Amino acid sequence: MTTPELPTQYAPADVETRSYERWVSEGYFTAHAGSGREPYSIVLPPPNVTGSLHVGHALDHSIQDALTRRARMRGFETLWLPGMDHAGIATQNVVEREMAKDGLSRHDLGREAFVERVWQWKEESGGRILGQMKKLGDGVDWSRERFTMDEGLSRAVQTIFKRLFDDGLIYRAERIINWCPRCLTALSDIEVEHTEDDGELVSIRYGSGDAEIVVATTRAETMLGDTAVAVHPADERYAHLVGKQVELPLTGRLIPIVADEHVDPAFGTGAVKVTPAHDPNDFEIGRRHSLESIVIMDERGVITAHGPFEGLDRFEARPAVVDALREEGRIVAEKRPYVHSVGHCSRCKTVVEPRLSLQWFVNVSPLAKAAGDAVRDGRTSIHPPEMAKRYFDWVDDMHDWCISRQLWWGHRIPVWYGPNGEMVCVGPDEEPPAGFEQDQDVLDTWFSSGLWPFSTLGWPDATPELARFYPTTVLVTGYDILFFWVARMMMFGLYAMDGQPPFRTVALHGMVRDQFGKKMSKSFGNVVDPLDWISRYGADATRFTLLRGANPGSDVAISEDWAAGSRNFCNKIWNATRFALMNGAVSDGLPERLTAADRWILSRLQAVVTSVDTAFENFEFAKISDVLYHFAWDEVCDWYVELAKVQISAGGEVAENTKRVLGHVFDALLRLLHPLIPFVTEELWRALTGGESIMIAPWPTVSAELAGDAAAEREIASVQELVTEVRRFRSDQGLKPGQRVAARLSLAGTALAPHETAIRSLLRLEAPSETFAATARLAVGAVLVEIDTAGAIDVAAERRRLEKDLAAARKEHAQVTGKLANEQFMAKAPENVVAKVRQRAAQAVEDISRIESQLAALPS
Repeated sequence: MTTPELPTQYAPADVETRSYERWVSEGYFTAHAGSGREPYSIVLPPPNVTGSLHVGHALDHSIQDALTRRARMRGFETLWLPGMDHAGIATQNVVEREMAKDGLSRHDLGREAFVERVWQWKEESGGRILGQMKKLGDGVDWSRERFTMDEGLSRAVQTIFKRLFDDGLIYRAERIINWCPRCLTALSDIEVEHTEDDGELVSIRYGSGDAEIVVATTRAETMLGDTAVAVHPADERYAHLVGKQVELPLTGRLIPIVADEHVDPAFGTGAVKVTPAHDPNDFEIGRRHSLESIVIMDERGVITAHGPFEGLDRFEARPAVVDALREEGRIVAEKRPYVHSVGHCSRCKTVVEPRLSLQWFVNVSPLAKAAGDAVRDGRTSIHPPEMAKRYFDWVDDMHDWCISRQLWWGHRIPVWYGPNGEMVCVGPDEEPPAGFEQDQDVLDTWFSSGLWPFSTLGWPDATPELARFYPTTVLVTGYDILFFWVARMMMFGLYAMDGQPPFRTVALHGMVRDQFGKKMSKSFGNVVDPLDWISRYGADATRFTLLRGANPGSDVAISEDWAAGSRNFCNKIWNATRFALMNGAVSDGLPERLTAADRWILSRLQAVVTSVDTAFENFEFAKISDVLYHFAWDEVCDWYVELAKVQISAGGEVAENTKRVLGHVFDALLRLLHPLIPFVTEELWRALTGGESIMIAPWPTVSAELAGDAAAEREIASVQELVTEVRRFRSDQGLKPGQRVAARLSLAGTALAPHETAIRSLLRLEAPSETFAATARLAVGAVLVEIDTAGAIDVAAERRRLEKDLAAARKEHAQVTGKLANEQFMAKAPENVVAKVRQRAAQAVEDISRIESQLAALPS
C-alpha cells in the first residue's frame, strides 16, 4: 500500500465539508429497519424551525452524535432521527413581523391565506439550523427527517387527540392560564420566563373598625376583582373575623373573609386578597369556597371594570388605584422598590397576565401516574439517578395541562361546534357534520412534540420502523426541560403504545455557561456562537471543548482558550499520525515479538478502552474526553512515539515490529476518538489504514492477552521516572531541553539497562569520552547519573539567575512567616486563608533549599 501524503498542518475547512458529504452520499447515516442487527435509536429533540444553532444545541447534538457513532461502530442498527418543531408562537411572530414591514396584519390576509404565507416562509427561510447541524457533523438519518406539521405527524396529533377526548382525558373549561397580552394567546409554563424585577408592595386596609383587615399586594389594580379575603383557619388573630364581611375599597362591594389552609400565616399580615379571575392560587381558593370570579381586564390588559379606571392599561391603572386608595386613607404601607419574580412572555418579553379563560385541557392525573410508575419500576431510567427525584416532584404533583393556543399557525383543535351548541371531536378519517364550524384555537406546540418518539416512526400505523426502533434507546436533553418535554413524551408514549415508554434511558446534561460559571446572556456579552468557533477552530475542536465539560446533570463551563486548546489537541493527533505514517507505520496486525515499550503501550491501550467503555455507559463525556486526551497526548505522543523513534532507528526486526505496533495503536486511538472528533479521525484513519471509512470500522475491544501487563508497566514507569527526574535536574543545571551533553549512567544490574539507548535519546545525553569529568550528579533510586556541564552553560550567568531566584524565595519566606507570626492575622483570618499561607511558607523553604543546592553544584 502506498502511504498517502498528509498536509503538514490540519486545515478543518479542507476536510469537514468533503467528509460530511461523503458520509451522507455513502448512506452511512441511514438506518435499515429490516436488518438483523440489534437496534439503537435516538430521536433528536426537534429544534424550532425559526432557530439557529446555539451553544446548547451544539452540546446536545455532540453528545448524541458521539453515542450514535459509537453504536454504529459496535454493530448496532443505529437510527438518529432528525426533524424540526413548527414552533407556533415563534414562527407566527416572525411572519407577522415580516408582514408588518408591508403594513399588513394576519387579519388583512385571513386565516387560510396567512397559514399559506407561513408555509411559504418555512420553505424559503425556515430550517437554517439543519444546514448548521451538518457543519457540526451531526450523523442523523436525513432520509427520515420529520416536521411536526407534516402530513404524517398531523395525522398522529389528530388521532391521539380523538382518543384522549373519547377517554375523557381532554376537556374544555374556564381556568386560570398564563396569558400574553401582546401575542394574545395562552402560554405554556416553558414559554414564561421569570425574572427578578423591581416592583412595589402595597399594604391596603379593607373594612373598618372591628371588621378591619390589612392585605398586601404587588398588583394593586387586581383588587378591583377581589371577591374575598382569606386567612389560615388556625390563625387566632383573625378567628373572630372568619365568616364576616368587609367592604372592598373603591367599589362599595362587601366580600367575605374565608379560612383556607393555602394561606401562609407567617407571610405578610397573614391575610391575602382573593382575586379568582386573575391569580391561579386565588382561583383554587375561589373554587373551594364557591366565590364569584370577576374579570376586570380584557385580553390586551386593559381594565374593563366599570368606574374611573375603565379603559386604562393595567400598568396605568396600578398607580391610579394606589392614588385613589391613598386619598381614602386606605394605604397602610408602601415598599419601593420591591424585588419579586415576574413572568414574561419568552417571545416578546411582555409581562404575562394570569387570566381566567375558556381553554382546552388534558386531565393529566392518570397519565402522570403512569409516567411516574414507568421510572419507579425501571422501564425507564433517569441518568444521573439523583435527577429522578426532581422528575417525581413534577409528575406526582402535575396540574391539568392547558393545550389550546389562540394562534393560526399550528395543529387546529379537531373539535367542531353545531348551530345548537352541539360539539363533536373528529378523527383523522372522519368528516365533521354539515353546518358545523371548527374550533378556532390551535394546540400547544408541546402537544405535537410530546408525540415525537413514536409519531416520527409512523404511529398510528404499525410500521416496521415503529416495531424496530421503539422504545428508543436513550433521550439526550437538558435537565431544564425534564418536566416540560420529557414528562409529556412519557405520558403520551405510555398512553399510545400500551404501556411501553418512549425511551429506556433519559440522559440529562446541564446548561452551557461561561468559564466563570455565569449563565450566557446577550446582556452579559458572554454568548458563544458555535458557528463562529467552527469557522475559527473547526467542528472537532468545538465539539471536544463542549464534551470535555459534560458530566451528567452538571452545567458545562467553556471558554475561548479551551477551544484553542482543543484545536491544539486535534493538531497534535494530526502531527503524531503523520509522523507514524512517514516512518512506515502499518495497521496489519501485531507482531509476535514485542519490546517492553510495545507491551506497555498495548497494555495501557486495553485499560483505556475499558475506561472509555464504562464512561460511555454512564454518559460521562468529560471523563471520556479526559482519558483519551491524556492517553493520546501524554502516553502515546510524549512517550511511546519517542520510544518508537529509538526502536525504528535501530533497524531490523525491531524496527519493522515497531511500525506495526505504532500502526495498531494509532488505528485504535483514532477509532476511540472518532465519536468525539469525527472529521480529523476520518481523514487520518483512512490515510493510515486505507480503509473505506472509520465510521464503519469496528469499535476497539479489549484483548485479554495484552491487558494488565504489570511487568511492562512497571518497567516503563521506571524509565519515565528516571527521565522525568533527569530532565528536571538538567533544567536546574541551566541546560536547554535540546542541548546535548556527555553523561555517565550507572545502569548495570538494573531493569533499566536494556533501555540505555532510549534513555540517552530522550535525555539528549551523549556517551562519556575518556576525558569525561562530571560536574553534577543525581541519584534516582539505584541509578547514578553524572553529567559534565563544562562549556555547556554560562556559569556566571547561571549563578546570577539562581541568586536572583534565591533572593525572591527568601523575600517570599519572610513575608509569609511574618503573617504567620502576626497574632491579629491568625485570630481573624479564615482557616482556609491561613492554610494557604502555611503552604506558601513550606514552598518557600523548599525553593530556598533547592536553589542553594543548585548554586553549590555550580563549577567554581
